[in-house]
Amino acid sequence: MKAVITGDIIKSQSIPSETWHHALRGVFGQENSENWEIYRGDEFQLLLHNAADSFSKAIEIKSRIKSIPGLDVRLSIGIGNQDFQAPKVTQSTGSAFVHSGRTFEKIKAEKITLSIASDFPDFDEVMNITFKWMNSSLDSWSVVSAAIVQIFIKDNNLNQEEVAQQLNVSQSSVSQRLKRANYDLIMQTDRIFRKRISELKA
Repeated sequence: MKAVITGDIIKSQSIPSETWHHALRGVFGQENSENWEIYRGDEFQLLLHNAADSFSKAIEIKSRIKSIPGLDVRLSIGIGNQDFQAPKVTQSTGSAFVHSGRTFEKIKAEKITLSIASDFPDFDEVMNITFKWMNSSLDSWSVVSAAIVQIFIKDNNLNQEEVAQQLNVSQSSVSQRLKRANYDLIMQTDRIFRKRISELKA
């Protein structure tokens, strides 16, 4: 199964667009690719060939954008297949694209910032309840909290002492920032998410 993440930048017009463009490219890759596209001003779509990676990638996008003062991001994850691969990801088709696009329009109306849809309603129900609880934490991240999550989600092999040296702060400060960001809960959710995805394939 594949995953498609459809999203948009909240309050994108509050800062120069090149700032968040650069941020997204830092997550997606600098080179143009058939796997991602920024379109209609501040909307974007990303194709992931491994659906199990979609939650952690959503968190990476969220933390990267939230580390820019004044910005936030809305994300819809669609899980399914890809029937046709076009030169542009927004022109490709399949259930993953349909689920992601339809859910994105729904969460825009409902003012939700993270949701998921697939061919498995029971899976969707459990994960979306989890995401609703998480949204209250993720949406209230400070710039500092988002920045620390971004560092660890991008490279989870880093230890706190290494990051402390990188940021020129104490190890206890890094630990406190991770705790405020609920990083342990994010990692636990990612493990559960990957386990449930693997069960869907069975």
